[in-house]
Amino acid sequence: MSPRRITPLLLFLALSAFSTQSRAAISLAQDAANSATAATNLSGPAKEAVEAFQAGRYAKAIGLAQPLAEQGNADALYLMGFAYETGKGFEASREKALEFYRKASAGKQNDATYRLSFILLASDKEEERNEARTALEKSAKDDPTVAGRILGEAFLRGRLSPTADPDKAIFWWNQAADAGDITSLLLIARFYEGQFGFPELKDNSKAFAIYGKAAGLGDFGAMAALGSRLLGGDEKLRDEAKGREWLKKAIEGKNYAAYLALGDYEENVKKDLKSALKEYERGKDAGQVDCTLRAADFYIQGKGVEKDETRGYALLQKVAESGNPIANFKLAVKAFAAEKPDLLAGYKYILASASGSLPEAQNELGLLYLSGKLGAADSAAGVAWLSRAAQGGNAQAQTNLAALYERGAAGLTQSIETAGQLYTLAANQGHGPSTLALARLVNEGLGTKADPVKAWALAALAQERGEKEANTLLIEISGKLDEAQKEAAKSELQKIKSDKAPTPAAKPAPAVAPKKTK
Repeated sequence: MSPRRITPLLLFLALSAFSTQSRAAISLAQDAANSATAATNLSGPAKEAVEAFQAGRYAKAIGLAQPLAEQGNADALYLMGFAYETGKGFEASREKALEFYRKASAGKQNDATYRLSFILLASDKEEERNEARTALEKSAKDDPTVAGRILGEAFLRGRLSPTADPDKAIFWWNQAADAGDITSLLLIARFYEGQFGFPELKDNSKAFAIYGKAAGLGDFGAMAALGSRLLGGDEKLRDEAKGREWLKKAIEGKNYAAYLALGDYEENVKKDLKSALKEYERGKDAGQVDCTLRAADFYIQGKGVEKDETRGYALLQKVAESGNPIANFKLAVKAFAAEKPDLLAGYKYILASASGSLPEAQNELGLLYLSGKLGAADSAAGVAWLSRAAQGGNAQAQTNLAALYERGAAGLTQSIETAGQLYTLAANQGHGPSTLALARLVNEGLGTKADPVKAWALAALAQERGEKEANTLLIEISGKLDEAQKEAAKSELQKIKSDKAPTPAAKPAPAVAPKKTK
């Protein structure tokens, strides 16, 4: 999956029962992970085995690779490890995969080192994560590009240090960038834009300069990013002429996201909907999916053009058929919201969207299973999909799952601690209902020691976030506070909103495997 934007934590609750995720970054070098098999040297003795594996002929590939692996061929050892890791040709085995990856890595097979590190960095065992660090630092001496990029991401996620370490992340990304890795250069730019949290380190000017450097090196994606920011970014840095020039170069390089940037500029900055649609249409005609989605919305809503729902939904249908989760989600919403809801069509689309890893769809699918609208409630499937959405950062799913844990509903064992963790994760994203739920738990001393001062601060924050019911709780709590406590509560509210307090240790949302559906 692509790296996703991380929202920094806003709440600091000094409650061990409600520890929550620390500031995280992006998922570990998935581009390198996904391309690893193709990167194996196809000119060596393992060439035929690798080609057979890539063609899906796993039994033949293993038959060819096994004797070579026994002779110590690093590419064959790597292939054996990959087969065990993915369960293609063998029953999946983490330990067997590690065994072969370690041997291949010792033979300086870089792809094996990277696969090995991905597995070890995800471990709960510090010694395994340290093993990954040692292997990557050794690999970085010969190949600082990919190894440096992975090390940077690992440090930013706090996988190689007690807490997230942005300084070491930037150090390793700079090492990779200096060796020619433009991806790492762009990661640094995104970091300084604040996309990975750490608002105190945000520096738009620095990010802008780095995008310019990457664009100057000929990266068309960087050209599109630079052009976009010149048109609609920080007002002090805007330059329409230069922005259009960079976007034109990006389009010439077949990076059609530039059309999206042009459309966004016309729509959101110049407020020219007709011109915006023209740019989205150009992107659509070039096969740019986001432009197609924007154009569909324009026709459905009648923005800058006569309303034409048939045309808009036809565009969504075309994109949905290619597996796009957003298009499937929009079609699901249409099916469910119809005067006579089409549950079968809606289920088909929402399942496709959820399977495409869209957290919003996973949340809705989980609720659909719990509702019984498909014939009978399926609590196991409902909880499983809510869990996936919660792990994906969806605040509403975190709240829904928290409520189930709090009540001990849908077959879950009641756990106020887990509910508190999930409410906190959602509240950290500015979610009002979860903020109010936390205030209630803290006020009543559920899962933690009662603290009316902190409860008042959370209830006040929930009220600021639009929760009307928070006023009732505020009145109730205020009646228990003396003047000194009221002042302390106001200070606590400002402390929470300042985001300057230390962040508690990480504790991820509970994982429940999704039930297979027919």
